[in-house]
Amino acid sequence: VYSFKRRRSVEVKHGRICMLATMGYITPEITGKFPGYLSNTASLKFADIPNGLAAIAKVPALGWAQVVAYCGFCELSAGSDDWKNGTPGDYGFKVLTSSDPAEKEKKLAAELANGRLAMVAIIGMFFQDGLTGSAWGD
Repeated sequence: VYSFKRRRSVEVKHGRICMLATMGYITPEITGKFPGYLSNTASLKFADIPNGLAAIAKVPALGWAQVVAYCGFCELSAGSDDWKNGTPGDYGFKVLTSSDPAEKEKKLAAELANGRLAMVAIIGMFFQDGLTGSAWGD
């Protein structure tokens, strides 16, 4: 039981990350990019950053340091022990879940399924982008 709850907690966390990553990968293609500068000192605009994996080489090192620092903060600050004393991934936020146990179980199962789909989707987009240079195959 201990091992299962830990793995379920990690699955929920990775599913949530992949849902955000999938939306972050798609959104600039559909809606465009922020106006203004990503780096004033380098005169680098958001519009100059390509979509997909090509962006990795264009973002300055200090920008990646900020991303890594924020990820570390999120990883260390909240929810790392939720699997020991509760339901993995349940932080008591009733707006998204429910106070009804059956409805809550249904919504958490849907989140697991959507997270699994997002994990496959983001890996597929990375793979396709690596092969073709575009996440959309054009």
